[in-house]
Amino acid sequence: MVQPPSKAQVVAEFAGRRPTEWGLEVTGVVTRSATQTTVITLDACGGPGGSGVDQELLATLRRLNIPATLFVNARWIHTNRQLAAELGADPLFELANHGWLHRPLSVNGRTAYGIPGTASVSDAYDELTGCQDVLTEAAGQPSRFFRAGTAYFDDVAAVMTRRLGMLPVNFSINADAGATMPPAAVASALSAAGPGDIVIAHFNKPGSGTAAGFRQALPRLQDGGTAFGCLGDVLPAL
Repeated sequence: MVQPPSKAQVVAEFAGRRPTEWGLEVTGVVTRSATQTTVITLDACGGPGGSGVDQELLATLRRLNIPATLFVNARWIHTNRQLAAELGADPLFELANHGWLHRPLSVNGRTAYGIPGTASVSDAYDELTGCQDVLTEAAGQPSRFFRAGTAYFDDVAAVMTRRLGMLPVNFSINADAGATMPPAAVASALSAAGPGDIVIAHFNKPGSGTAAGFRQALPRLQDGGTAFGCLGDVLPAL
């Protein structure tokens, strides 16, 4: 495995670079795969109100034998350390990096949904790497994939992510809008998933409509021949 550059090296390399893009779909951020496989990604954002566990949703995936990539924030891991280790050892699931403090990934402090992003290259480095250390401790290995808090990146931060050995990954289908949608709306959004789609939903909000919506839509997708995999199955290594 190639050793990623140090913080000092990254700061020196990216100092003075000015981003020209900001959002969910910027240059360098993956939103789909070039395969026939659909990937379900589930976020756990941590922090106040975001460190729960939707056991019903996880149980549905296990019952149907549908794999998923779980983007977990360091704050969520700290609250659910034993579960993180269990999920990391489960061959059905793949753990991925959802940041240290769940901040939009910026090199100049851009804001998304009222949440201030990382303020500098140094700050972005800490957001990217802090969770890698926690993931390695909890699950035995670092992640190949990163999703920023709020899923917002600028294009310089996206290049930084790749420089540190992770693919920045967002989505082509938003299935639960941050676990705010009712079951019927979740099922409708998820039912549109097809080959190459990367779906985002959340597994840190028990009591939301996400689990019920997935329970409705997933069997129909399976019956229709949809093939499911993890990001590691469909995206090449850097």
